[in-house]
Amino acid sequence: MTEAPDYRSTVFLPKTDFPMKAGLPQKEPGILARWQDEGLYSQLRKARAGAEKFILHDGPPYANGDMHIGHALNHILKDMVCRTQTLLGKDAPYVPGWDCHGLPIEWKIEEEYRKKKKNKDEVPPKEFRAECRAYAQKWVDVQREQLKRLGIQGDWDNPYLTMDPQAEGTIVAELLKFAESGQLYRGAKPVMWSPVEKTALAEAEIEYEDIVSTQIDVAFEIVESPIAELVGAHAVIWTTTPWTIPVNQALAYGPEVEYVLVDIRGKGFEIGRPDPLGIGDDGFLSSLRDRKFLIASDLQGQFFNRVSSLVRQRLQEVHGQAVDLTGYPIFETAGARYKGSDLAGTICRHPMHALGGFFAKPRPMLPGDFVTTDSGTGLVHMAPDHGEDDFALCKAHGIEPVFAVQGDGKYREDWGWLGGQGSVINPKFNAPDGPICEDLRAAGGLLAASADYKHSYPHSWRSKAKVIYRCTPQWFVPMDRGEAGETLREKAVAAIAATRFVPEKGRNRIGAMVEGRPDWVLSRQRAWGVPITLFVDRKTGQYLNDPAVNARIVAAVRAEGVDAWDAERAQEYLGPDYRVEDYEQVTDILDVWFDSGSTHAFVLESGRWPDLQWPADLYLEGSDQHRGWFQSSLLESCSTRGRAPYNAVLTHGFTMDAKGMKMSKSLGNTISPIDLMKEYGADILRLWALSVDFTEDHRIGKEILAGVADQYRKLRNTFRYLLGALDGFDHGAEGVEAADMPELERYMLHRLVELDGALRQAINDFDFNTYTRVLIDFCNEDLSAFFFDIRKDCLYCDAPTDPKRRAYRTVLDVLFHALVRYAAPVLVFTSEEVWTSRFPDGGSVHLEALRELPAEWRDAALAERFEGLRALRNTVTEAIEPLRRDKVIGSSLQAEVVVPAGAAEGDLAELFITAQVTRGQGDAVEIVPTAHHKCGRCWRHLPEVTEDGALCARCDEVVAGVDA
Repeated sequence: MTEAPDYRSTVFLPKTDFPMKAGLPQKEPGILARWQDEGLYSQLRKARAGAEKFILHDGPPYANGDMHIGHALNHILKDMVCRTQTLLGKDAPYVPGWDCHGLPIEWKIEEEYRKKKKNKDEVPPKEFRAECRAYAQKWVDVQREQLKRLGIQGDWDNPYLTMDPQAEGTIVAELLKFAESGQLYRGAKPVMWSPVEKTALAEAEIEYEDIVSTQIDVAFEIVESPIAELVGAHAVIWTTTPWTIPVNQALAYGPEVEYVLVDIRGKGFEIGRPDPLGIGDDGFLSSLRDRKFLIASDLQGQFFNRVSSLVRQRLQEVHGQAVDLTGYPIFETAGARYKGSDLAGTICRHPMHALGGFFAKPRPMLPGDFVTTDSGTGLVHMAPDHGEDDFALCKAHGIEPVFAVQGDGKYREDWGWLGGQGSVINPKFNAPDGPICEDLRAAGGLLAASADYKHSYPHSWRSKAKVIYRCTPQWFVPMDRGEAGETLREKAVAAIAATRFVPEKGRNRIGAMVEGRPDWVLSRQRAWGVPITLFVDRKTGQYLNDPAVNARIVAAVRAEGVDAWDAERAQEYLGPDYRVEDYEQVTDILDVWFDSGSTHAFVLESGRWPDLQWPADLYLEGSDQHRGWFQSSLLESCSTRGRAPYNAVLTHGFTMDAKGMKMSKSLGNTISPIDLMKEYGADILRLWALSVDFTEDHRIGKEILAGVADQYRKLRNTFRYLLGALDGFDHGAEGVEAADMPELERYMLHRLVELDGALRQAINDFDFNTYTRVLIDFCNEDLSAFFFDIRKDCLYCDAPTDPKRRAYRTVLDVLFHALVRYAAPVLVFTSEEVWTSRFPDGGSVHLEALRELPAEWRDAALAERFEGLRALRNTVTEAIEPLRRDKVIGSSLQAEVVVPAGAAEGDLAELFITAQVTRGQGDAVEIVPTAHHKCGRCWRHLPEVTEDGALCARCDEVVAGVDA
């Protein structure tokens, strides 16, 4: 028996050195180094010079700690924006930046001081700030290298830093624009205050956590009232912040709320009756049966339950054991009812009035529209130092704050009750057995106290400590003052309406925040930041508003940084027209949100980065920045320029773990992008970031990344196939015009035009999830599973000069140039590897732009017919599968297919990769094994092949040509 000829050398298999295994962690750093050596970013700026600009202004990450997964996602999205706009032919520069001032950095330096038992207050401010600056610079350098490793393309050698003296000078200049236009005032209002960090905080620096607080009911004796029977009764307030009782100055009632005077006449407390409960001489229990209490009628039940609980507790203490109260109700309601507005003119006294002084002053009852009957007693105690509603209501009635609680959360040493004690956020200080409750109980003012009230409470997101509302003198930008036209709030609302938001729901989110926000608190009481460079007249309290003085200050800060704002130089800045002894030099610093909100002025307008321009086309950050950077930038720019500094805002959600839980170090579920790049490479991380629906909260985990890695392998294999199939391709010698191509090739050109349109639309929509998914689906479904699959026979077995094979390779060349560009913004390293594999001397793929595809490639009628053929092909494939599974046939090439008579025309055997296709009479697809022999070269089963291993006519001709 003669051995069958070996035709492998005559088959034109793809040839490429492009490896199937990516080895990204090892390969990517080398590509990155080459880009840096070649100055790729500068090359790109030159290549796009004069083109239409697209400006994304980078929201500055904080220079504190390693890059985390949120940083990675955010910067990958920013890079995707700039790269896709560049792909469209625009000039889209990217200047990265960092926020460098602020409490977190200062806090870290103080931590180091505490470890060394070093007192910050004994260190010269300039020396302390120098340490803060060095700390920030260290993390700028660390994060810069980590972000570069992600393949982020930008001006890394020249980033912007808010601690740069030029930036600090610009921030001061922006502040003084507010001052010169009258948009600043100094006022004492309650602001969010951190007793731990000893500074005011912005809303954006606050996070809410569930806590359990002490809730207390406190009785204020009514001493005057137009309603005679109220005199001698007690108005009852309920609060979850016992520490505010020492600062109480009034009570508030709801004008439309119904109140009732409660007599305690339960069997256990009836006056003149025997003492069945054994109350004896217990002062608290005895006092209950001698008093009447004023509360909202809707809240009697809640009040009775709280006080009953304390009664039971006291009885148990009196008797040394639990007391059975069965048959002895403690409360029975009896008394007149009053409308809240009837209480006008009623005066109470503080339960600690015996202390005299502040505590002996009358406590008026005032009408408050904010009073509800949701919980409590329907009466609210007012401490204007510690609540916004309290402050506004008291101020309207001439009651001013007293500033009893200091910055560290302790009462002033000279305060009449608990002076020098605190901290007010300490649960033990507020506990039912703590000093406040014990003193109130001894004075007969405490009716109920329990440490069991669960609720949400504001915390500093940096220190994680509870914050308080505290009234202190601060610098504010008014939201509703508009002597010369629109108010800042009105300007901001109009700017929001004129801005594009992606997703659209961002508009409502920031709009609601701006419409309801209080005046902007600019001042902070710390050291590391840009100073509020104002002089205040000691007599009038007004700040000095002199452009010449302001110009001297700005020039000094731009030259020397924040250290230029030194008391020793005050007269230098004031100049010859003012005396330093007449002015107070402000020592507060600016809220860091003002720093970052001013970056558009420094970065986009200064000319330091000539490729940039104002306003930005896009700001892109996490959804939390609607109350942070988006808003501070909006307010700053609307105040100084009358519009937002951006045309569009794109927001992304937060990255959760694989189970959908928020990542935290305490839970141990954080995922480091640095570690992921060591294991997978940056391109896998980028593909993940651009595959998820980043506009919502999204997940990451081992299984998710394994799926992403699988998608990457498919994309890589698509490029590997293209490189191999195009080995030696010369368009000049081989290229075929579209009009001369077979229908399948023309259909693929049509599909490419559709893909191109979909990707361009996704770029315009910033819809990168769709961009990535559509690209992957095209490679997997249109190419690998369809076009490549069908045409592999043509590629391997047709003669190199065959028109069909030439047409196929021409389309592959078109596909290569399109796909490598489409993939370049997503897989920045892999696309470069693919490009240089084919064009070693062709420069970088990232200098390329999308090619305009000929409109005549679109053929809707042809596409409609092929969609029908593809559907039929899927049906045939499904019908063949059982025969393959049962080993009736080995491959689809051994199948003969009968299709319905009405099936579309075409070379169906080639399309289905089967031996033969005929048309039957029914509607079903039928499959039978072929009886034809198999060609020894192309493996097709054809009538012309006389025996297995012999050649079909085509292969015979091609082999003869090869032999020749």
